[in-house]
Amino acid sequence: MLIYGESTRWTPAEDRYERMPYRNLGDSGLKLPVISLGLWHNFGDDAPLQTQKEILRKAFDLGVTHFDLANNYGPPNGSAELNFGRILREDFAGLRQELVISSKAGWDMWPGPYGFGGSRKYLVDSLDQSLERMGLDRVDIFYHHRPDPETPLEETMRALDHIVRSGRASYVGISSYSADLTARAQQIMRGLGTPLVIHQPSYSMLNRWIEKPSSNSMGPAHGRNLVQTLTDQGMGSIVFTPLAQGMLTDKYLDGVPEDSRAAASKSLNPEWLTEQNIEHIRELNKIAESRGQSLAQMAIAWTLREQDGGQVTSALVGASKASQIVNSVEAVQSLEFSQAELEQINELAVDAGVNIWAKATESTD
Repeated sequence: MLIYGESTRWTPAEDRYERMPYRNLGDSGLKLPVISLGLWHNFGDDAPLQTQKEILRKAFDLGVTHFDLANNYGPPNGSAELNFGRILREDFAGLRQELVISSKAGWDMWPGPYGFGGSRKYLVDSLDQSLERMGLDRVDIFYHHRPDPETPLEETMRALDHIVRSGRASYVGISSYSADLTARAQQIMRGLGTPLVIHQPSYSMLNRWIEKPSSNSMGPAHGRNLVQTLTDQGMGSIVFTPLAQGMLTDKYLDGVPEDSRAAASKSLNPEWLTEQNIEHIRELNKIAESRGQSLAQMAIAWTLREQDGGQVTSALVGASKASQIVNSVEAVQSLEFSQAELEQINELAVDAGVNIWAKATESTD
């Protein structure tokens, strides 16, 4: 139950675990909800704290037990973790054991040569700061946020191994690594005795890079795509931007609204809204309507479908108000697709040039 107002006390819904499917994270014993909540936008100092509380409360009421953060989420950097830590203390006291909390480091965080990348110094220092901001002694999952061509892969993986062994994180993973680099990283981690359990790639109907086979048939991934490689390596996955920064919603079917991300250039480049892309989105919307779903719900469900060689574990969604997380979670009511629907979608779900993380995945192959 969601009770609005600072002076009221919130009590979680008793049926929260009946509303959400959970999937094992690769070969590990950890389960994630098929829909997780990301705090990338909307949890910085530019968003009302009460609204943030309402989103987190509603998400948990719906069975969303996984909250995903990073050191530089805001704005400003670090503010999302500070705000989340306060809400955790005020609203989720006594519920820590029911939550999966993740954070990441890799992108720019503070000035100078030690505030980004994949060095042991940066990763350990950054996580220590994240824990302090959130008021935690450990996170459940800690990721290296992106490949770093200037740091030996062995150093980055040894840092992740140290982070687990020191008690700072229960599990570790990577984000935006290519299939070959993922296989190499997992080989190192298995040798250290701390296997990677999760990969966080960008993925949507308009950004399908994880389905593309590795160009190097002799590489560690043996020419298989990232989805297949994760299955081979016993890893799960959580995909971010399943709505392509909001393109896969009904917001842009008739132009660019003044209050949209595209209008604000916050994370959606207006140049992506080409006539061809908009036409594909309109046709995808028709398929969603025939399924009794919104376009956003179908887009989320599609990322969670079974694929050749594997399946995504969880889709990471954002929300600027509680009603948006309600809409996203309703996607779990229809996760199955007919072969005819998949074929229709496949004709329309083509690359739209929205993968701004592409250079990170290619930089160290």
